[in-house]
Amino acid sequence: MTATATRAPQPGKVPPPSPIKRYLLWPARNLWRSLTSMRTALALLFLLALAAVPGALLPQRDLNEQKTTQYIADHGFFGELFDKLQMYDVFGSVWFTAIYALLFISLVGCLTPRMVEHAKSLRARPVAAPRNLGRLPRHESHEVDGSPEGIAERINNGLRGWRKTTRTTQRTEADGSVVTVTEISAEKGYLREFGNLVFHFALLALLVSIAAGKLYGYEGTRILVANGDEGLCNTSTAVYDSFRAGNLVDGTNLNEFCMQVDSFEAKFLPTGQPEDYSSKVRYQVGDDIDGDIWKDAEVKVNHPLRIAGDRIYLLGNGFAPTFTVTFPNGETRSQTVPFQPNELQTMMSSGAARFDTPAGLYPNEDERRKNQIAIEGLFAPTAVFHGGLMTSSFPLPENPAVAVDIYQGDTGLDTGRAQNVFSLDVNMINQGRLLKKDRVNLQQGEKATLEDGTTVSFDGYQRWVSMQVSHDPAQNWVLGSSIAMLAGLLVSLLIKRRRVWARITPLTAGTSLDDARARAPADAADQAGDSAHGPDSQNRPETSTLGVRRCVVEMAGLARTDQAGWGEGFPDMVADLLGITPPRPATKPHRATSVSSDRLRKVSDGRQRDAVPIFGSVLRDRADGLRTGDGHVPGRAGQQATGRREVG
Repeated sequence: MTATATRAPQPGKVPPPSPIKRYLLWPARNLWRSLTSMRTALALLFLLALAAVPGALLPQRDLNEQKTTQYIADHGFFGELFDKLQMYDVFGSVWFTAIYALLFISLVGCLTPRMVEHAKSLRARPVAAPRNLGRLPRHESHEVDGSPEGIAERINNGLRGWRKTTRTTQRTEADGSVVTVTEISAEKGYLREFGNLVFHFALLALLVSIAAGKLYGYEGTRILVANGDEGLCNTSTAVYDSFRAGNLVDGTNLNEFCMQVDSFEAKFLPTGQPEDYSSKVRYQVGDDIDGDIWKDAEVKVNHPLRIAGDRIYLLGNGFAPTFTVTFPNGETRSQTVPFQPNELQTMMSSGAARFDTPAGLYPNEDERRKNQIAIEGLFAPTAVFHGGLMTSSFPLPENPAVAVDIYQGDTGLDTGRAQNVFSLDVNMINQGRLLKKDRVNLQQGEKATLEDGTTVSFDGYQRWVSMQVSHDPAQNWVLGSSIAMLAGLLVSLLIKRRRVWARITPLTAGTSLDDARARAPADAADQAGDSAHGPDSQNRPETSTLGVRRCVVEMAGLARTDQAGWGEGFPDMVADLLGITPPRPATKPHRATSVSSDRLRKVSDGRQRDAVPIFGSVLRDRADGLRTGDGHVPGRAGQQATGRREVG
C-alpha cells in the first residue's frame, strides 16, 4: 500500500490565469471598454465628419458620372489614385461604412449602461447629507427660531417639486440626554440627464434612419425637353439616364406614376446670376395612368413635387438646339438634343448630335455607316462674335447661335456601346472612321451644305430640365430624430441638476452655535450605526428636543456644474426656506475723500488724536464680526452696533 502525500494549497497564492482568459478574454474586454467609451464615440463622430469632406469637394459618381469621368481624365495620376481610394463614392466606400458601423456600436455600448444607471437613480432616494457640509461650495448656517419638526416641515414645503427625503439621527449629550438631528436631502434636475440620453439616442436613431434610407431608397435622373412631348413613367430603371438603387432594391417594385414637363422659366439678375427656376409639369398617379386625366403642378428649386411616396426635384436646366439634316435624296432627319452648360453665368453650352442615314439610300451597310452625320459644338443663347470665335454675353436667349463641327462617317450607333451624350467618341475620330467635313457658325434659320449635297440647318432651341426622382422611406424618421436631438439638447442645456441638504440641530441649554457645528460631523458619522437599530429603538433614552424653540440649520448645495447650477441664487433660496432676511450684496468701499488743510492743522490738537484708536477699534470690531461664524460680514447694521464711525 502506497501512501500519497497531499500538499495543502498555500494561502494567498493566486493561480495563474488560463491562456484563453489571458490572450483572448482580457484583450477583448479591454477593446470593448475602449470602443464603448465616450471619448471613442466623440473621436469617431469627428472622424465621420472629416471623412465626409471629400464627398463635398470631389464629384461623386451617383450624382454626376460624366463630371466624375472628366475629373479623372483631367487630373491624371491623382485622379486615378482617388478613384482607387473610393473618393468618388465616399458615402458608399468601405472605409466610410466602417467608421459608420463603429460609431453605431460605440454609441450603443456607451448609452445602454447610462440608461440603466439613470433608471436606477430615478428609483433611488436622494443621497444622504455629507459628513461635513462646510466643505461644499455652497454652504450657510443660521440660528432659526422654531422646533426641528416645524423647521423641517417649512423646508419640505419650500422645496416643492424636488425629490426629497427626511432622515433622523440621535446624539447622546454629556449629561445623558439624547438630541435628535434631522437631515433633509433634496434633488431636482433629473430631466437634464434624460435630455442628454434623448439627444444621444436620437443621434443613434438618425444614423440608423440614414442607413435604412440608403438601403431601401433609390434615385433616378432624367433629362426631359420642356415642350410637353417628352414624358417619364416610373415603371422601370431603364427610363432613367442614371439610376442609383440601394443594396436592397432591385428596381422591380417602383412607385408608379407618369410625368410630363410642359414649360420651364428661368429668371436672372442683370449680372447674369440666376434668381429663380420653375417648371410647369403634369402628372398621373395610380388608376389615372391609363386615362387622360392629368394633374398640374409646379416644381421649383428646393420645392420638390411629392407624389406616390417619391420626391421629384428640379436639379438643372439648359438649352437643347434643334438640328435638321437633309440628305441628298431629300429625306430629312431632325433632332432636339440637350447641350450641357459649361458656364453658368452665360449658359455657354456644349453637346453633340448623331444622325443615321435613311434606309435604302446606300447599297450596303458599310456605305450607310460611312455617310452618317455627327455634329459637335457650342451653343450660345446670346451670341457675340469676335471674328470667327463665338462667345455668349448673357444667359437668356436673346441672340441664339451655334458653332459646330460637322462630321461624316461611322458615328458608332450600331456598336451597341454606351457613349457620352454630350460629346462624340474620340476613338472614332482618331481611327479615321469619323471625318470632319466642315466648321461653321450658324444663327437660327441658317444652314451649311457639304460636298455631297447634305445640308445641316440650325432651326432653333428648346429648354430642357433635369429631374431627379428620389425615394427615401426613412425620411420621416430622419426628421423625427433631428427634432428629438434638438429637443434633448435644449433640455440638457437648460435644466440644472441640483442637490440640497439641510441639517437641523436643536440648541439645548448651554449649547452654542459653534458647538452645534462642531458636533454636526459626529452626528453624520453616527448615522449609519443609528439607522441599523431604526429610529424607534427601545434602548434609547428620552430625547430632549421637546419644547426646543431654537435650532441651528446648516444648508449646503451642490450642482453638476456649480456656476451654471446655482450662480448667486443660493443665499436667497436659503433665506426663503428658513424665513430669514436675505443678506445684502457686498458694496464696494468708498474712496477716501481728500482732507482739507484746516483739518490737517487740527491733527496736533488732542481732540483729533482719538481718531486713530477709533479706526483701530472699528477694524477690531469687524474682525470680531467675521469670527462670529454666521457666514456674513456685518454691514451697516454692524457699524451701528459699534456706536462708532470711520474717520477720514
